[in-house]
Amino acid sequence: MKIGASDLDVSALCLGGNPFGWTADEKTSFAVLDAYAEAGGNFIDTADMYGRTAADEGGESERIIGRWLRARGNRDRMVIATKVGALPGMANLAPDTIRRGAEGSLRRLGVDHIDLYYAHQDDPGTPLAETLTAFDALVRAGKVRHLAASNFTASRLSAALETSAREGLAAYVAVQQEYNLVQREGYERGMASTVAEAGLCCLPYVSLARGFLTGKYRPGGPEVNSPRAGRARAHLDGNGPAVLAALDEVAAAHHTTLAAVALAWLAAQPTVATPLAGARNPAQLADLLPFLTLRLTADEVALLTEAGAQLVRPAVPGPEGPTGGLPAFRPERQLP
Repeated sequence: MKIGASDLDVSALCLGGNPFGWTADEKTSFAVLDAYAEAGGNFIDTADMYGRTAADEGGESERIIGRWLRARGNRDRMVIATKVGALPGMANLAPDTIRRGAEGSLRRLGVDHIDLYYAHQDDPGTPLAETLTAFDALVRAGKVRHLAASNFTASRLSAALETSAREGLAAYVAVQQEYNLVQREGYERGMASTVAEAGLCCLPYVSLARGFLTGKYRPGGPEVNSPRAGRARAHLDGNGPAVLAALDEVAAAHHTTLAAVALAWLAAQPTVATPLAGARNPAQLADLLPFLTLRLTADEVALLTEAGAQLVRPAVPGPEGPTGGLPAFRPERQLP
């Protein structure tokens, strides 16, 4: 499938590189990457800040992916996405940051171009024309094939697209936003219509709600040892359990995993191209791979949509006006 109006032809599942160098060491990361490629996957997402510890400058995820590409000799088959603008000390989209960020990512990945280069987060402090001119220069130099935006509001995305059109600059072809069955409001009310009207597509991250939609967090269930367990268990409030019940029903009908069903629901949503999900070991990846061949019926999609419908709260005035919008962006240590 193609990403927006780009020429990037990618597999149905994008493999998130956030765990590499963080919760997965290099040997385990290689095993995950091998299994993903063997299943036909070709789209890997990372960032300059992934794999960062307090003692280093970041980029370990990129380094691991780069070493894997060289070891397997498969660079030409893989589509590599990475990001700039959230690494501490480079948390902006100033022209110099973009230039240095791209050179650093190219070096760590060991490649001569980046297939999809994201603005990792918005930077209201830098004029859009300056940011987009710097990105455009990378495209013209052949160092980047296509551009995308992550963690933007709808109004800022629209302004960026208008700037690119007015100035004759390379434009964003996709957005990466937090979107899943239990976190729908920010995208559906704040961004989806803008993406559709602009002819872009969405590559959702946190597609499994930090593991909640895999079914391992249940009311009264055992504690799960995970860096994201606290935020995942928070979804047990409200009708999170109803979503799990709907996932259980659909997964049982297809003899598949809850994770595969949750990803298939996302893939069925308007404007969504390729859901993104990470795995810190091959066993976690095995839960995701059935999605590649899973096809939900219209009734099953409707069942899942209704189960999560109450989680989409009524719109309130906000930064995007009466339709609401994404909350103020607050980067974390391991930003998706």
